[in-house]
Amino acid sequence: MTAVRRAGALLLAVFLCVAAAGQAEAAGYRYWSFWEHTGGHWTYATQGPSTARPADGDVQGFRFAVSEDSADATRPRGTADFDAICARTPAQAGRKRVALVLDFGTAADAPAGETPPARRTACAAVPADGTTADALAAAAGPLRYDANALLCAIAGYPRKGCGEQVAAGKPDAGTDGKPDRSEPAHGPSVGLPVGVGAVVLLGTAAIWRARRRGRA
Repeated sequence: MTAVRRAGALLLAVFLCVAAAGQAEAAGYRYWSFWEHTGGHWTYATQGPSTARPADGDVQGFRFAVSEDSADATRPRGTADFDAICARTPAQAGRKRVALVLDFGTAADAPAGETPPARRTACAAVPADGTTADALAAAAGPLRYDANALLCAIAGYPRKGCGEQVAAGKPDAGTDGKPDRSEPAHGPSVGLPVGVGAVVLLGTAAIWRARRRGRA
């Protein structure tokens, strides 16, 4: 039975290696993430810009980057101080001021052929019941949305694309320490499923031969 155990252990080891290789193919998405600045730090927004209704004095941020999910999303860079951002925008009756931090990301996360604008801030004065989308339209147009109301572009950036899938892998680091994940995504390598099948067949054959020798 020793040969059977060895064959089984080999099969398990190779399977784990193949599984690890499959995880390396995990994909990310290139998109604008939406953040709220509370308690001195950024928190991923739980609503979309079209439904979120910030209060007067709120600070909200947007970051363009490649992320696998909300837990992996990249926060806006730099300081986020309402008084500094809205210092030149006086309060008005019946309207509210919303400070916006717009981080267009790095060249590593930019679509091919595009250069991200410099990070900037803006103070939007909108009606008291205005949404974050209203604030963006007032201070950072033109905006672009897709058919599902997903925010695709702020201040015209990027010119095209919207939440497209891109390869994650292990590319070179970007200018802010984030990986350069700007290469287009591809499906799982054909060699991966073929390799899994070959491993299973070879492992099964090895175990079968070992059992026959044990019975001889």
